[in-house]
Amino acid sequence: MNNAPIFTQDTIVFGLLMLTLGFVFYTSTSSSVFWKKFYKYIPALLMAYMLPGVLTTLGIIAPEWTSINASGEAVEHKSQVYYIASRYLLPAALVLMTLSIDLKAIYNLGPKALIMFLTGTVGVIIGGPLAILLISTVSPETVGGAGPDAVWRGLATLAGSWIGGGANQAAMLEIYKFNTDNYAGMVIVDIVVANIWMAILLLGIGKSEKIDKWLKADNSAIEVLKERVSSYANKISRNPSLSDLMVILGIAFTVVGIAHFGASNISEFLTNDFEAVRDKTSAMSSFGSQFFG
Repeated sequence: MNNAPIFTQDTIVFGLLMLTLGFVFYTSTSSSVFWKKFYKYIPALLMAYMLPGVLTTLGIIAPEWTSINASGEAVEHKSQVYYIASRYLLPAALVLMTLSIDLKAIYNLGPKALIMFLTGTVGVIIGGPLAILLISTVSPETVGGAGPDAVWRGLATLAGSWIGGGANQAAMLEIYKFNTDNYAGMVIVDIVVANIWMAILLLGIGKSEKIDKWLKADNSAIEVLKERVSSYANKISRNPSLSDLMVILGIAFTVVGIAHFGASNISEFLTNDFEAVRDKTSAMSSFGSQFFG
């Protein structure tokens, strides 16, 4: 069966994907009334995920396909665009994302803020297992699955997103090897829940003083931090030069190279020495993942 897409060359596919992302980012920041109304109801992040899916559904691009050669034999093909993005660009994005974290400023928020932050993180981590446990009592088939189809693997990607954003969610997908055919469902859940919660937060912003007073919350440390970050950003703000960009890329991809160097050896050691890591059905199997390999 010949089900080759219109474009099979990775360079063209990559160009199309970048075109769709550019289109989404450009229109989402456009001053056009139409696009403002459009993105009021359709999140830009959803569009960034959906448009490549539409291109795949229409047969314009495809991650995998089969063609028939001159001898009449079926030949399997696989695009390398996702591999390059997940092994090179995604780790670099994670590095750049963490570089901007001001750990000292976070520490200076004090114990209450740190406890709140850690409580939220722990809540996200244990929320998935608790949800599976509760739903399993009334509908076991809903939270079942084995191997790549296991629901807990999908919830791991959600936890990654809620703790560290979309890049972290993609990293969790690679580490826990969730079935990519079902991944779109997790993305939709992530976006829907995030937007509902965002709506609640936006409604609360206008009444933040009343809410703080009701909860007897002291947000002075946060306000000081916000002012400090804003002042610091304005102080050092500048248009990056070519030299700046090259240094940033150099740091990011050097760390990616180091990660690649260590990942294979570490995962091989864990796989060879620990049965729980070798067992693909075990939750510990993710420690044997060669995400950077």
